[in-house]
Amino acid sequence: MAVFKGAGVAIVTPMKENLDVNYDKLEELIDEQIAGGTDAIVIVGTTGESSTMTEEEHIDVIRACVKFTKHRVPVVAGTGSNCTRTAICLSKEAEEAGADALLVVTPYYNKATQQGLIAHYTQIAQSVKAPIIMYNIPGRTGCNLLPQTVAHLYNNVENIVGLKEATGNMAQAYKTLDLTDGKLEMYSGEDGLILPMLAIGACGVISVWSNIAPADVHNLCQRFFDGDIEAARQIQRKGLPLIDALFSEVNPIPVKKALNLMGKEVGSLRAPLCEMEEANAKKLAEAMRTYGLLG
Repeated sequence: MAVFKGAGVAIVTPMKENLDVNYDKLEELIDEQIAGGTDAIVIVGTTGESSTMTEEEHIDVIRACVKFTKHRVPVVAGTGSNCTRTAICLSKEAEEAGADALLVVTPYYNKATQQGLIAHYTQIAQSVKAPIIMYNIPGRTGCNLLPQTVAHLYNNVENIVGLKEATGNMAQAYKTLDLTDGKLEMYSGEDGLILPMLAIGACGVISVWSNIAPADVHNLCQRFFDGDIEAARQIQRKGLPLIDALFSEVNPIPVKKALNLMGKEVGSLRAPLCEMEEANAKKLAEAMRTYGLLG
């Protein structure tokens, strides 16, 4: 059984004016996501600004998310690091906090070999019982988790169950699924490729787009599962200009801007991330108006 099937939101971490985590606002956002049909909450990932949190903050946010979600949908906690020992520590803490699964990004900057990646993920998985979804995003990490490596880990480590696939390489994604006999739980890491990824066998998406349109992303997946491919295609097609605007600058800069434009008051970003450039912000606002999110 999959950790979740459908749309998991890579939720933002709202901040106060002093850039402390705004837990009251996080609870609001989680309630709104669940009311909108989101199938899982993915907390302290890239979109959640995990890279600028202390380890203590990281775990506190996971604990809060588990508390606020109240078992209504699964909580997937980001616990990756470029240090294996740190990832093990975060993973143990997240499991103890009640996370249903762990999202573990490939180690960034180090540029580990494929053997190093096998050792990294195996050691993390052996330290916990929670299911692990690996996360492959070489554009941000400089490290590509190859299909043969994914298959080795999936076939040899019991609680490594899935992959968030964000290479943008459909051939690689398909080969990965083929080498695992289609049993690997694959999630699209690209909002613009949700439908194509579902078509080759993915079971859902971990989505930035869901932050501002949870019902649409859930419905895209559900329509596909129901066999209404045309309805799913129309949702994906409608979303493409908005998705382009959401990635016109590095994530999560645009999505936080979008939420603030919607009156959600999620605050600013921690350095080195900065506010969106004015020209791109105008394009984002226009895309949101066209989509129907702004008047």
